[in-house]
Order: sequence, then structure tokens, then C-alpha cells
Amino acid sequence: MSVLRNQDRFLVCLITAAGIIVTTKDTQDAGWSFDNSFMQLPEAFFSRTNPEPVKHAVKVLFNEDLANDLGLDVDVLRSSGAQVFAGNEIPPGAAPLAQAYAGHQFGHFTNLGDGRAVLLGEHVTPKKHRVDVQLKGSGRTCYSRSGDGRAVLGPMLREYIISEGMYSLGVPSTRSLAVTATGENVLRNLPLPGAILTRVAESHIRIGTFQYAAALGDKNNLSELLKYTVARHYPELPNTPDLPFTFFRAVLDKQASLVARWMFVGFVHGVLNTDNVSIAGETIDYGPCAFLDVYHPETVFSSIDHQGRYSFEKQPMITQWNLARLAESLLLVCPGEQDKSVEKFVSILETFSESYETYYQHGTNAKLGLRNQEKEDAILYQDLLDIMKFSQADFSSTFVALSHALENEHADPVLMKMSGFDNWVQRWRERLSHESSLLPEIAKRMRSVNPVIVPRNLQVEEALAEAESGNIEPAQRLLGVLQAPFSETLENELYRKGAPPGSASYCTFCGT
Repeated sequence: MSVLRNQDRFLVCLITAAGIIVTTKDTQDAGWSFDNSFMQLPEAFFSRTNPEPVKHAVKVLFNEDLANDLGLDVDVLRSSGAQVFAGNEIPPGAAPLAQAYAGHQFGHFTNLGDGRAVLLGEHVTPKKHRVDVQLKGSGRTCYSRSGDGRAVLGPMLREYIISEGMYSLGVPSTRSLAVTATGENVLRNLPLPGAILTRVAESHIRIGTFQYAAALGDKNNLSELLKYTVARHYPELPNTPDLPFTFFRAVLDKQASLVARWMFVGFVHGVLNTDNVSIAGETIDYGPCAFLDVYHPETVFSSIDHQGRYSFEKQPMITQWNLARLAESLLLVCPGEQDKSVEKFVSILETFSESYETYYQHGTNAKLGLRNQEKEDAILYQDLLDIMKFSQADFSSTFVALSHALENEHADPVLMKMSGFDNWVQRWRERLSHESSLLPEIAKRMRSVNPVIVPRNLQVEEALAEAESGNIEPAQRLLGVLQAPFSETLENELYRKGAPPGSASYCTFCGT
């Protein structure tokens, strides 16, 4: 299937010289049900803006499963949805806007905003679930600064593949509904094919949104944002004067759980700026992200992270740092003396380590097949990581091999080559003897949490390169096998291996 060829047959609208969209047929009802509550906030938080029309809207990928989950008409979107997903048509009820926010980027505070994204609105599913529907790469907004507001095909496909892979792994994440080619080149170092990602999220409210409100210095604005966010994401919290603190504690808990899940699957976000931290507790903004092949705690993939600020091992620490910035922002709406509010926030912030360790140990025990928790379990897991680091072992494959080892008399040859593994496996088997389950049952449990496949870096890159040359089939095949990451099948056999030994270090970029 060609991505960028034969585009004329997909064209259902004409763009006039004035930029007016002229549709050539009636817009079919795809089942959109927009209810745009974010617009009830003070206008300081957003700017009304429409997507910029594109030349030729061409469907590249369309997530039919997600569309069904959202209660949308798949047949309609399959035939004419590209015009909506490209921003050439605004669906009924949508109220496009760009959101304002700020953020600490690599530790430096700056005002930001949606410089290349437009929120179409909030779609309410038949089950009354409210989600944001956003077009990423849809043109300039008032927050664009010097940017062109556009995105290129490779990074948009990358976010689609990895976000859907994360969803299948059970990691809270924004999701991808579509990637649509624009028929226009975008100038980066070279002219590259343009594309727009349709992203679905619980919301796009970030820590940076609260930082922006605090920077404005308007207590009413911040109070309105807090009440709105609680009503949307934490409705169980009582509306008391302590709301800033109970809200902060709830967000902290979600972030502790999220980053622990990243660590279980070897995911490196790559750019954990405060504007990339979702208040709803989802993984958001897949830029220079990647997955571990060879395990090393100091792994950094991003080409611009020269100091290792967002390395694999530092993700919990930087998450706590980001949460401290949220606490600072909430001070403006706290009751009583500020010094006492600071003390209270600090005491809550200090619980992050304990909360994270609870989630982390529960998950690492599951990876080793342990249901009960014992005092030495954390040491047992860490010792395995140390062996993996020294032996340059593949992160995902090692845990899969451990489950196989329980069902075979002889350990996997890959495991036996790891220096120090003999002694460790004896300790592990001794620990397993404390469990009430038989070894085959333990192995089965391990297979349910240790993925056979993740979005392997080189395989993702190969799929993107093929797509950019006009062949989307490798990306579709990769997406297909990623839907069942815990099952070993003939279809996914070629996707299980990481980078070959001796491969050059993998490097990612903040692609646009």
C-alpha cells in the first residue's frame, strides 16, 4: 500500500487561495459526540484556532479498534475520515483550540503552548467516557513561536506504533487514532513528507498547565484549573480547603505507578520535561523515546540529553522532581500560611519513594514469578540486573528465558553465559520453593507479565524508513504483532530479538 502515491483519488475537498475549505460532498455522520468542557475555563488557558488545511489528505494508518471503542462509525471514517484527521473538515460539535502551558525543559522554565497541535474537542463515548481528540502537526498557532506548526511522517508513525505498543503492554498511555499524510513536504534538514497524528488522551492537562497558571499569578485562574482537573480526573476527592494537598497526593500516586510500569518493560521516555507529564497519569509525548535492548541503567537514547538527565535509571528521580514543580505551582491556592503549606507539600513529596518502591517491588516480584513478598526479594531482583549489566544481556529476552528455564531441565544457553548466573539461579529457585504454586504455574504467571516483544528500536526504524519510501506494510505488520506482546507465535518470532551484539549505539531525536 502506497502512502504518498495516487493521492488525488483520496481528495474530497478543494483548498482555495484564501485557505477556505470547500467540501465536495456532505460530511457523513461518524458518530462524534463533542462536549467541550475545557472551554469553560478562563480564556488564558487556550486560544481558539482551526487547523491549517492541507493539500492532499491521505490515510496512512487508521486504528479501527480504537474507533470502535470510542463508539465511532468505522465505515464512515475508513472512507472519509482522512479529511477530519487532516484538519480539512471540522466534525460537528468540535470547537478547535490550542492549549496554553509552560514547562521546565531540561531544568529551564519557559512558557510554551500547543505550537503545532489543535484540540478538536472532547468526545464522549456511548459509555460516557470523555477523551480529548487532538491533531498533532496541524499547523501554526499563536504559541508556535518560530515553528512551522507541521510534523513529518516518521515521528508521527513512531508515536502511533509505540503508544499502541505501550497500550498493549498495559502501560497507561495516550493512544493513536490515525496518521494522515498531508501531501506536502516539511522542511527540516531535508524536505520530508508531512503528516498529522490524531491523538486520543484522557486530557492534555499537564504539570506545565499548572505551572503556566501559577506564572500568571492569578489565584482565580489557578483555582478554576484545579477544580476543573479534579472534577475530570479525580472526582472522588472531597472539595475541602485541603484540596490542593489531596490532589497533589493523588497525582503523585499515579505518577509513581506509571514510572514503575516503564521500568518493568525497559521503556525510556527520553524527554521528561514538566510539560510532558500528564496530570491524568498517562504516558504522553513520544519524542526521543525507545526501549532497552542491552540492559544498562544509565542508558540514554536522546541525541540532546548529553548529561543523562532523563536516563533509564533516573526516571523515578526526575518524576519526583517534576512533582515538586507541581507542588510549587499549587502554593498560590493553598489556605493559611505559605510556610506551613510548603511543609505539608514536602511531607507528601517525601512519600513518593515509598509509593514508587511499593509499585516497583510488586512488579519486579511478578517478573520473577513471586506472589508473596519477602525481605530479600528486592536484593534478588537487583542482583539479577547487576548480572545483566555486566553480561550485556538483553532486558526483555532475559526474563522470557527465565520463565522457560522453569519448564526445562537445562537453563537457556543465553542465561548460562551470564557471569554469576549459576549462583543467582540457585537463590531464585530456593526463593520459588517458598511459593505455594507449582513451577509450571509460576512460569505461566511470568509469561503474563514479561513481554516476548516490545517495539524494538531497530524494527521501528526499519518500519518508518519503509513508510517514508511509500511502503506502509512493515509498520502494519509490526502493529499487528504488538497487539499480543505476551504470546510467542510464529508471526512474532522475527520481532523478538533486540539489536545484534556489537551494534552501534542507538540514538533518537526530538522528531517533528
